[in-house]
Amino acid sequence: MSQFDRISRRTALKAALGGLAATAASALPAATPRQTAGPFFPKRDQADKDLDMTRIAGHEKAALGEVHVIEGRVLDEDGKPVADALVDIWQANHHGRYDHEADPNPAPLDPDFQGWARLRTDAEGRYRVRTIKPGAYPVEAGWSRPPHVHFKVARRGFHELTTQMYFAGEPLNDVDRLLLDIREADRPQLVVAFSAATAGAPPSGVFDIVLKRV
Repeated sequence: MSQFDRISRRTALKAALGGLAATAASALPAATPRQTAGPFFPKRDQADKDLDMTRIAGHEKAALGEVHVIEGRVLDEDGKPVADALVDIWQANHHGRYDHEADPNPAPLDPDFQGWARLRTDAEGRYRVRTIKPGAYPVEAGWSRPPHVHFKVARRGFHELTTQMYFAGEPLNDVDRLLLDIREADRPQLVVAFSAATAGAPPSGVFDIVLKRV
């Protein structure tokens, strides 16, 4: 074998290994983009904060709106599950109104919508919440927020993350100032496509959340 052949083989091997390393690196999950908590994070405690936001304990009626199930995993940047992470989830109701004293929206409240869930991930980092698709609402002239759900995730050893999840196919997504503040390549991490409803099963979507270690 000539010296040229040895160099060529060595170069090819390095290129192949470099390609494998790049592929492995690209397979690792990227940290979920941060977004503002907004002004409507719940300030008052409430008795019912379980994973079913469509029902309030002691109420006969269910919340107004189309039921959706959001589920996913909380992971670290190596793709490993983050167990026992505290997940706060809150959102506007079917009319686009938050059950919050600072919300100026004149849309009606829904007394049967829980509006806020607090739960912990299981050993595999999984969480699940049953809710309704929130309504859009006006912020100022020329700007209405698309339907979205707020998440705040905390776990010792990780940076606390606050972000928002959006519904795929919403026209307001394309002009929302907060979503457009996110780098274009990262926006798909926040936009979830939901399955179609079937007999006995509401639309469901997967929203995985990736935390950065401290």
